[in-house]
Amino acid sequence: MIIVTRPHITDAELDAIREAVERAGLQTHLSRGEHRTIVGCIGDERMLAEVGLATLAGVESVIPVLKPYRQVAREFRADPTIVVVGEGAGAAIGGNELAVIAGPCSVEGREMLFSAAASVRAAGATLLRGGAYKPRSSPYAFRGLGEEALALLAEVRAETGLPIVTEVMDTRQVDVVAEHADMLQIGARNMQNFALLSAVGDVRRPVLLKRGLSGTIEELLLAAEYILARGNDQVVLCERGIRTFETATRNTLDVGAIPVLKRETHLPVIVDPSHAGGKSWLVAPLSFAAIAAGADGLMIEVHPTPSTARSDAEQSLTPDEFTNVMTRLRAFAAAAGRTMAPPNVLHVNTPPDAVGAGAS
Repeated sequence: MIIVTRPHITDAELDAIREAVERAGLQTHLSRGEHRTIVGCIGDERMLAEVGLATLAGVESVIPVLKPYRQVAREFRADPTIVVVGEGAGAAIGGNELAVIAGPCSVEGREMLFSAAASVRAAGATLLRGGAYKPRSSPYAFRGLGEEALALLAEVRAETGLPIVTEVMDTRQVDVVAEHADMLQIGARNMQNFALLSAVGDVRRPVLLKRGLSGTIEELLLAAEYILARGNDQVVLCERGIRTFETATRNTLDVGAIPVLKRETHLPVIVDPSHAGGKSWLVAPLSFAAIAAGADGLMIEVHPTPSTARSDAEQSLTPDEFTNVMTRLRAFAAAAGRTMAPPNVLHVNTPPDAVGAGAS
């Protein structure tokens, strides 16, 4: 149940509405907008049948929530959610400025990470991605450096100022990843790992939730509901392509999902064109399509030398290719009424790897 208040409602009227709902055994969630205040009622709506909410002073309308997800629903918030990642001003996802998360698929060593961070920052990226723990189809593939990579990510953040986004794969990793990272990523394979969703919901860190390989839009929104239901409303949804019969691309980018999600939820929506296409030459056109469709940002894989990458080499851009994409993307952002952060060159001090450049 969602209660929409009249403009200029008084604090006393608002308190009376909340008290009436809570006396019936439900919880309330308040969202103040520029002109309206939304009171979300969380719990069994049948308990409100005899309350007479529409007759209370200050109530404009009472809207039943017929969708299986409630807190994620667009109607639950007066204004779209803007997720701020990082300390201080941080990097905003969901505002008018497009967010661009860029960096290597995996953290392979100090030198490559510092090089990648400097190049994506110079091109205008607002957040740095880098995998410490990697879910791989083969048990023999490189699966990340773990806590060593987390320490390197924290180190490069201190040097560049870029907030860090990295994946958490297991409930046992949540605390240590949250200690080092600014944003916790739930990968496509874990979209319906409900124990993990609940665990990141308990941690007050922004969460990047990727759509599962065969997940429907409703399943994605219900997965997000798990996180919000635990009290963490700082969630960003990521469309990264779904598995279809098509084999020309790694996955099929569901461009139509972007406007559907923007209509259904108040949460920000970004797109990962790297995993959708699976080829570096597809990243640019898929990025342009995503922004034209209304995405709030992009997540792009960038590696100093993709030919030596230990994971996702074919879909990783070189720094020069990423700079070119960012330059061309500005025209699409302007056409969509969005802005982008300017290039931000920073000459970082790149310490040598302990056992050689790029080695683990």
